[in-house]
Amino acid sequence: MATVRAVSPHRAMAPPALRRIGPRDLTEALRRGLDDFMAMPTHVLFLIAIYPIAGIVIATVTFEYNLIPLLFPLASGFALIGPFAAIGLYELSRRREQGLDASWGRAWAPLRLQASGSIAAVGFLLMLIFLAWLVAAMGLYWALYGSETPVSVLGFLREVLTTPRGWALIVIGNLVGAAFSLVALAVSAISFPLIIDRGADAGTAVETSAALLRENPRTMITWGLIVAGLLVLGMLPVFVGLALVLPILGHATWHLYRRAVAP
Repeated sequence: MATVRAVSPHRAMAPPALRRIGPRDLTEALRRGLDDFMAMPTHVLFLIAIYPIAGIVIATVTFEYNLIPLLFPLASGFALIGPFAAIGLYELSRRREQGLDASWGRAWAPLRLQASGSIAAVGFLLMLIFLAWLVAAMGLYWALYGSETPVSVLGFLREVLTTPRGWALIVIGNLVGAAFSLVALAVSAISFPLIIDRGADAGTAVETSAALLRENPRTMITWGLIVAGLLVLGMLPVFVGLALVLPILGHATWHLYRRAVAP
């Protein structure tokens, strides 16, 4: 039975060769991601259990503890760790591509193998980026509003949308968020698929992912915008849409990796 190839986490491998990719590659990756999702729809169940519930918990905690200013940073920053949660989807796409057993029980095979150390290291890095984004977002709010606390969500939205101070929060917050998103994209664009497929160590995986962004900046930034746009659409119906958006993006990420990294 075929297994995920892994190497010792203490032995670095040579970075693989990268291809030039363009908009057609993004379109094809999304098409194949949708095809995988349609062929393996039952495998979305674990995401249905994770993302909508996590979104509701985020909203509940924010309202309960009067941390309304953190609601948007939590919701948007949650997507930063999405690539880690989609590990099972990469493995299922890999197995389907190779004609192997793609039942849901095989989805977490990478976490049971030697590659789990590299996966955990990159996942931890993404978590640090997520926490840094929350700190930055709260720091920006304090810089503009001090210790002032919103009394309600509607009141906070009114303040943000109708005052110069709120406009500054939106503009600066989105710029800061874009910077964190770019860092996360560089770290995780193809790092997890590379670890799962070739057993790369964490350093090589992140280096290769960053190199893909560096060598294809326009295409990869477009990919980041596509991901962000689809995630926003998925979040609108109380996060439930993520149960559809995330699986498609997860499968598509695998196919983007296959088109970007030379055999």
